[in-house]
Amino acid sequence: MVNIRIESQEDIHQVYLLNEQAFEQPAEANIVDKLRLSCPEYLSLVAEDDQKIVGHILFTPVVLEHSHGNIQGMGLAPMAVSPDRQKQGIGSRLVEKGLEILKSQNCPFVIVLGHPEYYPRFGFERASKYGLVSQWEGVPDEAFMVIVMDKTALEGFSGVAKYRIEFNEAM
Repeated sequence: MVNIRIESQEDIHQVYLLNEQAFEQPAEANIVDKLRLSCPEYLSLVAEDDQKIVGHILFTPVVLEHSHGNIQGMGLAPMAVSPDRQKQGIGSRLVEKGLEILKSQNCPFVIVLGHPEYYPRFGFERASKYGLVSQWEGVPDEAFMVIVMDKTALEGFSGVAKYRIEFNEAM
């Protein structure tokens, strides 16, 4: 039975290997390790089955920059599920649990750069609907999404969404 829980110190090596395997390269795994060291506000969840990590999701602070001020929310990236465990709902459970925790912490929004056919099932919409653009050029409009958990926080707001600097090396 798969259990979704907060990542512990003992999980770090398994999470690294999982991200490396799921993305078929070490870039995302290295970013996760760097963010753990540099970003105390992260939320990292794992999916565990029979004492093995089969899924991982990370949320880190994102800032929406606007001429009238900034608003902080979270960004979802990366999310990984063991290739032999995909299409079993593990990723969905990780997303749902992460959003539930962030909503309980009064997080105003979560952005994601991801598959436009996957994330809308959780309530994500095109970020452009809210006047939000990615800091990176060339990001397809349909792939840059947001879920707004506090509608008043973004009223009349538009601007650039900026991930933490650690993500720049992957873009």
